Amino acid sequence: MTDTPARPASRTGLFTAIVIAIAAAGGFLAQKHVTKPEVAPTPVTAAPAEAKPAADAATRKVPEVLPAITIKDKNNKPRTLSEWKGRPLIVNFWATWCAPCRREIPLLNAVRTARKAQKLEVVGIAVDFREDVLAYIKKQPIDYPLLIEGEDGTPAMDAVGMTAAFPFTLFADSQQRILALKVGELHAEELDLILDEVKAVDSGQRDLPSARARISDGLKELATKRALSSDAEADKAG
Repeated sequence: MTDTPARPASRTGLFTAIVIAIAAAGGFLAQKHVTKPEVAPTPVTAAPAEAKPAADAATRKVPEVLPAITIKDKNNKPRTLSEWKGRPLIVNFWATWCAPCRREIPLLNAVRTARKAQKLEVVGIAVDFREDVLAYIKKQPIDYPLLIEGEDGTPAMDAVGMTAAFPFTLFADSQQRILALKVGELHAEELDLILDEVKAVDSGQRDLPSARARISDGLKELATKRALSSDAEADKAG
């Protein structure tokens, strides 16, 4: 089995997202109609428009604003992301077979409740077989809107400039401008960092480029701290 190649972007008004590969972080690289996904390193991604990619970093192209994609929800009703305009938004792409994706769900449930005053909404987009998704949410409740793209989620992923590397999450302000893209499992401290910057933009305390840069720097710092902590724990165990 070979990795699905990245598709070239040909869109206008795009900005570059820096992808920093974190070795052995436990993410998954998906393919069409996969039954046994391959384990791959999970990258951490921020999306500042002004950022310059490092020489050894892969790059992703994402739109400046959330795309006008229509996907059916768990009740087979067509929904569009523009329905949530006017609220800060987390858009989480996931699949039932992806362990990091499954671990994120309770955290996303919790942050939606904790950030109620911010009017935050979370939208999950499952790239998986509908019957598998519906069976899974009977065991693991999802408190936020759930859209099901199906096992071939190429149109939705193409619309946000991504290949099938799960999980990945987009963060947008109340005007649906994308502030950040995080590829890989979300952590509570990352959510707080990003959502605080989204709040600052929505309140007029921060401009968009500054918020993107702060998110990018903050995610890199948090990733470094986790890596050092993991190394320290491994040394103790050894």
